[in-house]
Amino acid sequence: MESKKIRSALISVFYKDKLDLIVKELSRLGVEIYSTGGTLSFINDLGVEAKSVESLTSYPSILGGRVKTLHPKVFGGILARRENPNDIQQLGEYQIPEIDLVIVDLYPFEETVASGAPDQDIIEKIDIGGISLIRAAAKNHKDVLIVASRDQYDDLLEVLKNGGETTYEQRRKHAALAFSVSSHYDTAIFSYFNGEFGLPVFKQSLEGGKPLRYGENPHQKAAFFGNFADMFEQLNGKEVSYNNMLDIDAAVGLINEFNEPTFAILKHTNACGLATRETIEKAYVDAFACDPVSAFGGVLIANRPINKEAAEEINKLFFEVIISEEYSPEALDLLKSKKNRIILKAKTFALPELQFRSLLNGTVVQERDTAVEELGDMKVVTNVAPAKSDVDDLIFANKVVKHCKSNAIVLAKNGQLFASGIGQTSRVDSLKQAIEKAKSFGFSLEGAVLASDAFFPFADCVEIAHKEGIRSVIQPGGSVRDNDSIEYCDANGLAMVFTGVRHFKH
Repeated sequence: MESKKIRSALISVFYKDKLDLIVKELSRLGVEIYSTGGTLSFINDLGVEAKSVESLTSYPSILGGRVKTLHPKVFGGILARRENPNDIQQLGEYQIPEIDLVIVDLYPFEETVASGAPDQDIIEKIDIGGISLIRAAAKNHKDVLIVASRDQYDDLLEVLKNGGETTYEQRRKHAALAFSVSSHYDTAIFSYFNGEFGLPVFKQSLEGGKPLRYGENPHQKAAFFGNFADMFEQLNGKEVSYNNMLDIDAAVGLINEFNEPTFAILKHTNACGLATRETIEKAYVDAFACDPVSAFGGVLIANRPINKEAAEEINKLFFEVIISEEYSPEALDLLKSKKNRIILKAKTFALPELQFRSLLNGTVVQERDTAVEELGDMKVVTNVAPAKSDVDDLIFANKVVKHCKSNAIVLAKNGQLFASGIGQTSRVDSLKQAIEKAKSFGFSLEGAVLASDAFFPFADCVEIAHKEGIRSVIQPGGSVRDNDSIEYCDANGLAMVFTGVRHFKH
């Protein structure tokens, strides 16, 4: 495909950043410029001559600016196929100039929605002319260069400084970028309307993918599509990896369950240590004690500022990532002593309501599990009710088990995770795993509580738990054989409550 010289340009933009540099280069090259409204005034104020679109179309801007460029003399000049004799003949017949470059951006729809503006203001930010110009120029990229965002100005400046000639490859790449802009814009508009109607349609458009060090394994490429900087400020350390991102997501979801000073240590998205205490340094010490072996290379998160005392203890551990809302200067100096440690300062942000996962040849979507069971949600199903001291531990353990891979069992006492059994193919295996792990780190299960993410199909789990000294159990209930477990508890003095809410996490 042949190179094309830019001889004429249409410019109509909302944002004027760096536009002065573009206009001056176009003027230097003798490019004829057409423009509208505020953009035309901006160009004229630079001392550069430009023609108004109105002078081309013989129609003024009407309907309060809703119709400015929607005219055959504009779109004809963009869409005309230069190698097609009939198209060129019609351009001459209707006195339509060829347009070789279109520089246009779109009204700030997403920003207006985010500002909380009223509906009518949002509606007026739905661009009509701009989106049409982008699509037209991108369609005819064989002859026309489309610049659909100020993010592309640097590339355009390079073209203009090198004589204003474009290759087919350049024009086709800019067409791809333009359709990315237009599709993202339309998705944002649809999402705004669909917030009201909830149509069963899956549309997502995420820009600016952040390359990650690698995927789950070093031979896999990976990227994060989202705005990491809106959630965290990275104060130290290497680039975040794919696995780091999974653990960070799990850590944030878990710590958000707790209001009291709480520290959690995660490994492969599961908590291997967690404790709630009166100070964050004590919470860390007891979280670490849960499983000092698995804590090695883990992801750490606190819901209170990290002070010097906590940092002195934390600094003894090799870990990948630490997350907190704040760090004292002394704590930060200590934690930065290892250059590769990823230190994240958490900002205030809300997790999205929906979760997505790609599988097979498509995507599944679900609502985030935001259910939190408190005392009022517990139904005592045994003759013995949990002791008052056990109720807090049952709530604590139930919050933790919600964030463990199913099948999941959590053992806890006095606001401290003793052990969890996770990801096993039977609930009995998960329980046995948790018991063995708790004992290996010196915990006595006498008086501990047990949380299960789903019902017990048989009485075997409560029987095993009882023989280890566990005295209270929390589970969803719902098995056709619930009575087997209830009867065993009644016969042996165990307390058990049902929540009616299952927390599978596959």
